[in-house]
Amino acid sequence: MIGFIVAGLVIGALARLIKPGKQHLSLIATLLLGLAGSVIGGVIASALGTGDIFELNVLGFIVAVIAAVLLIGVAESLAGRNRAVR
Repeated sequence: MIGFIVAGLVIGALARLIKPGKQHLSLIATLLLGLAGSVIGGVIASALGTGDIFELNVLGFIVAVIAAVLLIGVAESLAGRNRAVR
């Protein structure tokens, strides 16, 4: 469980480094988006037959980072829209 949280934080941090621009996300939001990305990456890697959902492998890690980058983009657009409404 702790390894899953650390992996989510690492994936979230890498996704924030890859995504251009400044993100206005907290550490908790980064962790949650990294965890969601790691679950998505694990599911896709498992569907492709490269391993179990919670198994660390290269394909799952790459897909997890890509998914986290996309999730951060969605979160930023939603947060920006909420700030514009106020």
